[in-house]
Amino acid sequence: MKEKTNWIQILFIIGVIGVIAGALDPMEGSVVIAIGSILLAIAAYLKKDRHKNYFILYAALILVGVFFLFFWTSLGGIGGTSAYSMWWGLTMVTYPIGWLATIVLLIIRAVQNKKQARIS
Repeated sequence: MKEKTNWIQILFIIGVIGVIAGALDPMEGSVVIAIGSILLAIAAYLKKDRHKNYFILYAALILVGVFFLFFWTSLGGIGGTSAYSMWWGLTMVTYPIGWLATIVLLIIRAVQNKKQARIS
């Protein structure tokens, strides 16, 4: 059982690194952020973390936003001289919302873990 926990922790750490490192260049790093969020969701699910549903939801938000980011890019973009209005950009809004919510949740978990460590 100890070995399984170590792999879950490694998945979680790689996921955190991916979500943070991808933010250095949010456009090209979107794939890294998406993979990192999926790893976080898998690790939280396997660990039966109490926040697992949030990690799954935020990973889904990120994936939808990244999908539309690439979709609109493949069609030549939005706004300006494009055939598509800037309003179509709202389809990509789930990407930064999911990323920000993931970061906030990671901070909340870190603070809670620190408080629990002081109590023990």
